[in-house]
Amino acid sequence: MTDANATPTGAPGSEPADEPLWTRHVPALAAAAEGIIRASDAWDAISDSLCDSEGWPLDEDRYADGKVGRDAEAWTHVETFLAHGPEVLAGVRATALAVDYLSGPISTDLSNLRGIESTLERAAELQDEWAEAVIHLNPMPSRYRDLYEVRAIELRNSEGWHYADLLSAQGAALARAGAHLASRVGPPVSSARTRAAASRPAAPTGETPVGQRPPSPSPPAPPHRSR
Repeated sequence: MTDANATPTGAPGSEPADEPLWTRHVPALAAAAEGIIRASDAWDAISDSLCDSEGWPLDEDRYADGKVGRDAEAWTHVETFLAHGPEVLAGVRATALAVDYLSGPISTDLSNLRGIESTLERAAELQDEWAEAVIHLNPMPSRYRDLYEVRAIELRNSEGWHYADLLSAQGAALARAGAHLASRVGPPVSSARTRAAASRPAAPTGETPVGQRPPSPSPPAPPHRSR
């Protein structure tokens, strides 16, 4: 019996043999960088109104809740970078030519990737520490375990904001460089796929004929750094 979901080799919609896997994850990284920037901007828009003229919170609970929300939103996007960032970074560095570092549309982005390995490594260590801490909570009664786990998550997200802030710039540079270089090795990454990656996985390459794919996404606006 023929599998109805199978695509014959060489048929329209089949996956290009020479398209590296890392290119599929570029839209997700672009969406993650934009998500961190949105979380930061949303907090910046209200944080000043929650403080007095000297910068002290008028309502400490409300101010703290706002930061908890920002940090939680940002960490979800950090997890996307942890899942796909190293693979895309390796692909970008393997594909980029010497001239790309010296001049051209991604020379600045490539230079901005310095230090991103350290950012990803430290964020991964923080995630591992949190996972280990949660394991130690397992023997506790559920009513206590839930409270401690919520607190552990808040602490992870709070410490993780530093890495999210770095990735809003470093990760955006990686996504832009990846989108540019992906056009050399496979079909261009579409802006529609970039927007869709925020809510679902990127569509497998070959769903849309190469000639009908829209151009690569434009660089996102420069990030703001939240307090």
